[in-house]
Amino acid sequence: VEGLSNSKNSEISDELDNILSNNIFNVDKEEIKKIISKYNIVEEYNIKKVYPSIIRIKIKPTEFIARISDKHQLLVGSNGKLIENKRYDKELPYIFGEFKTKEFLIFKENVERSKFSISEFKMLYFFPLKRWDVLTTNDILIKLPKENLTKSLDLAHKIISQDYLKEKNFIDLRVNNQLIIK
Repeated sequence: VEGLSNSKNSEISDELDNILSNNIFNVDKEEIKKIISKYNIVEEYNIKKVYPSIIRIKIKPTEFIARISDKHQLLVGSNGKLIENKRYDKELPYIFGEFKTKEFLIFKENVERSKFSISEFKMLYFFPLKRWDVLTTNDILIKLPKENLTKSLDLAHKIISQDYLKEKNFIDLRVNNQLIIK
């Protein structure tokens, strides 16, 4: 097993020992997949039998894209799974509110299609109405509508890049065909 930290690779190897101690011809890839899928840190993996007696498992770890703002210090991976990691110290946006991972991944896809990147956000607020507000790293609060997120993000990006609007720190795009800037 390779691709993660030594301790995680060993942990997965230890769990796979019972399966891998069998004859290589009798090893069931589905059993291996079940075990590897339990680890939230895994984005992708590749299982390869190298005859006569080796099974090589290459793992690609998920990329951390946000933090959940609670006491558990959970990170959100690009695979949509929550990972406990108290030692990761790179800057990531904090997410506030109760959301489903699927909702965040849809939001992230919209951000990626826009002129913004997720790293340009300091905080993300999710509301029960399934709407997001974002605070940029430049301390500009953007209130987004529920629909047309990519278009709204592009408009906010365009507004922020205008020189004569440099002193503004609030953009409200929640109402269709209406723009509020403070």
